[in-house]
Amino acid sequence: MFPNKRLRRLRGSSSLRDLVRETQLSPDDFIFPIFITHGKNIKREISPMPGIFQFSVDLLEEEITELLEIGIKGVLLFGIPSVKDELGTDAYSDNGIIQQAIKKIRSVSQQLIIISDICLCEYTDHGHCGVLENFTVDNDKTLSLLSEMALSHAAVGSDIIAPSAMMDGQVKSIRSALDNANMHSTPIMSYSAKYASSFYGPFRVAAESEPKFGDRKSYQMDPGNIREAMLEISQDIEEGADIVMIKPALAFLDVIAKVRNTFDLPIAAFNTSGEYSMLKAASQNNWINGPNVMKELLTSIKRSGSDLIISYHSKEIIKLLNEKYS
Repeated sequence: MFPNKRLRRLRGSSSLRDLVRETQLSPDDFIFPIFITHGKNIKREISPMPGIFQFSVDLLEEEITELLEIGIKGVLLFGIPSVKDELGTDAYSDNGIIQQAIKKIRSVSQQLIIISDICLCEYTDHGHCGVLENFTVDNDKTLSLLSEMALSHAAVGSDIIAPSAMMDGQVKSIRSALDNANMHSTPIMSYSAKYASSFYGPFRVAAESEPKFGDRKSYQMDPGNIREAMLEISQDIEEGADIVMIKPALAFLDVIAKVRNTFDLPIAAFNTSGEYSMLKAASQNNWINGPNVMKELLTSIKRSGSDLIISYHSKEIIKLLNEKYS
């Protein structure tokens, strides 16, 4: 008890604080999302996401080279095709936008981990994540297309398949398809607890995937539910998920912590576009110290139990970490 016990003793210098810090960010923690668009010579900044761009395939090499130089180990790919249709056929076309991008990235690096987002919302003309029947997403008809998409991406070099459509049985369907194609070693990182969140607004601008009608609340989770998240994650693990994901991150740190205390699989958390955009807006208005707040927020995601952090801040935070340790 005080005065014999003084907790401030270990806070007296930056070196002491570094020595006893319980949660340390590392470049190995981060995955960087990239938006791939059709066309040539395109590097288009996304208006609500300063510093984040859409790239055409021909300009990917420069971006990938930069990521490798600063130490990013993995990327998560989202595609914007030239033509969208009712069934999102570009998602599983042999010459689809992401298939082209994967081949391009593989020509630059064999080491970079490529993660494919497996969902139809970016590829359908209606903006929903699956096959429509009477203006409702048909769960079971969607599964075969998600599996076909996963196989197509894995066949050209994707390292990890990340189903995000929140269809019941999507992990089982994709795992079976991969195994039947002798892709037993391809891991699945499932968006297991993906909430119907308002934090996705800037992403829908970036991916050009706003639904043409209605919303996604019939398949994405209600933000008020945590017991349901545990059921979703348990089911995905039983179906063969190798990594489970919670999305968004900051408003759902309690979910991440509960999952960490319950399951032993690696946990990914998606630090979403809305979280990124809020911080950027406040920083640009000099309302906050952007780099310091970024470090606090990302540390909180890791402290809650995440092993992997998918973040648009990845490049920034890794550059800061590299400066610290140089």
